[in-house]
Amino acid sequence: SFLVLVGWMVLFPPAEPKKELIENKLVLEEQSNKEILSLKNNVENQISNVKINNIPIRTEKVDGSISLRGGKINNLKLLDYFETQDKNSENIVMLRNVEDDNAYYSVYGWTVNKGIDYSSVPNANTIWDLHSGTILTPRNPITLKWDNDNGQVFFRKVEIDENYMFSITQTVLNNSQNTVSVAPYGTIARHGEPDTIGFYILHEGIIANIDGTLSQCADLGSSCIFGGRGYDDVRDQPFNQREQANTVSKLVQNSGWIGYTDKYWMTTLIPKQGQNFEIVSKYTQKTNIYQVDMRLAPIEVSPGSSSSVKTYFFAGAKEVNTIKGYQKNLFVENFIDAVDWGMLFFLTKPLFSMLNFFNEIIGNMGWSIILLTLAIKIILLPLAYKSYVGMSKMKKLQPEMQKIKERTGTDRTKFQQELLAFYKKEKVNPAAGCLPILLQIPIFFALYKVLFVTIEIRHAPFFGWIQDLSAPDPTSFINLFGLLPYSTPSSESIFSIISIGVFPILMGVTMWLQQKLNPAPTDKTQAIIFAWMPWVFMFMLGQFSSGLVIYWVANNTITFIQQYFIMKSQGVSPDIFGNIFSNFKKIKKSDK
Repeated sequence: SFLVLVGWMVLFPPAEPKKELIENKLVLEEQSNKEILSLKNNVENQISNVKINNIPIRTEKVDGSISLRGGKINNLKLLDYFETQDKNSENIVMLRNVEDDNAYYSVYGWTVNKGIDYSSVPNANTIWDLHSGTILTPRNPITLKWDNDNGQVFFRKVEIDENYMFSITQTVLNNSQNTVSVAPYGTIARHGEPDTIGFYILHEGIIANIDGTLSQCADLGSSCIFGGRGYDDVRDQPFNQREQANTVSKLVQNSGWIGYTDKYWMTTLIPKQGQNFEIVSKYTQKTNIYQVDMRLAPIEVSPGSSSSVKTYFFAGAKEVNTIKGYQKNLFVENFIDAVDWGMLFFLTKPLFSMLNFFNEIIGNMGWSIILLTLAIKIILLPLAYKSYVGMSKMKKLQPEMQKIKERTGTDRTKFQQELLAFYKKEKVNPAAGCLPILLQIPIFFALYKVLFVTIEIRHAPFFGWIQDLSAPDPTSFINLFGLLPYSTPSSESIFSIISIGVFPILMGVTMWLQQKLNPAPTDKTQAIIFAWMPWVFMFMLGQFSSGLVIYWVANNTITFIQQYFIMKSQGVSPDIFGNIFSNFKKIKKSDK
């Protein structure tokens, strides 16, 4: 075989490649190599360009970047929070690039006072150099540098902690022969009016603390309306000709901060406390930009010396324990009140503390709500005991009360007089049963507020179908709780009120059973009202957060047990089934 192959090649040698083909091949190889080199250089230039233009921010909780154009913190997303509970959902975006729709960013700089002109201080379009650091992390700060070529060098050191707080240290090095005076500032800007819930019980918009007074609207003064949106107010501010914007400013004497609050998220400018500074809210109609500023007092920098100012910038989730820690450690006055606790703050704050305490122990917000309900019932037990004892006495006295009614006939005035005298004689209070209900109402509203505004409840699961305690029960009797193959009205539909889930139905049933511990009122109007009340509440609360409805179910259940055993201990055995059947008998009689 070998000899055959060799002989074939000798007898029939392959044709020599033409010179021009060889040259073409060499040209193509050279061109290909140039293209590869060009592509490589292009990629390297793009990578280098990215490195020049943006400094990455990397922590366990946030991911983003700082632009070297203006040194803006203008790209930030929260790694622990998502738009929805879908597994493919996007992260919550806190800050957006200035070129994007709905841009949202923070920028720092200096205003001139004397010895220097505006062209010699950095502004929002200044291209900074990266002086030190490569990636901003909790352990690795970065420092930006800009030389104005007139004798002053500006530095900006940016640090971030493990949560959501940035530290910004601005420094001026004066290498000139003249003393210069400059004033540092910080700005948060939002392009276009942000999307808001617009619900009257929640404040969204500008929020500020001015020497111990919390302001929740744009005018930053005593006329602030609780629960205002905060954006329409900005547009209504007086027009400032110098700044060409609707502007209002307030002088802070000692302690304060200013920023924007959404339902769960917040950005805040915080100077070191204990100094005078100015806070400003501004709306520029021409560009449709909303803005808040923190303007500090001027500092003088003599020749050959430098001066630094450190401030803070919060951008993240309003986690109660996190912002409480900043209030304590950085002395940020009233920072915890960035969460909108409402007018019932004396109830909402302790209720959340108890709820959070239980959640830290068992790790489930649903069960924590049930434990909170139990704790509240235990605290109110002395009042409940006194109330149910009074109700038991009333039940024992019912035969005598019926005799008074028969004796007085249609004379209602005489009936009321004799009845009051009878109550006085027997030492009973007919309104005693109302006391637990009256106490329960503010607690109910306070818990509703807590479940509505705290991010700890957002997307918090219970069990089974309840995967978000801040959202309504997703089941519905309309499709037999998922057994029938069609969807139910969405929560935004007007027909959603009839789409009642498992827990709202349980709430109605437990409320109805609680009523059956006592006979129906003798007055027909009252009896009708009481009969319809559980089912009206069932539909009213059907689209409330499932966490609130779970609380109501637990409250009804515990109340039923308490009342049953207290009444039994007083020698009154509640005839639950008898009361239920008596209602049916009344219905049959009325039909006849």
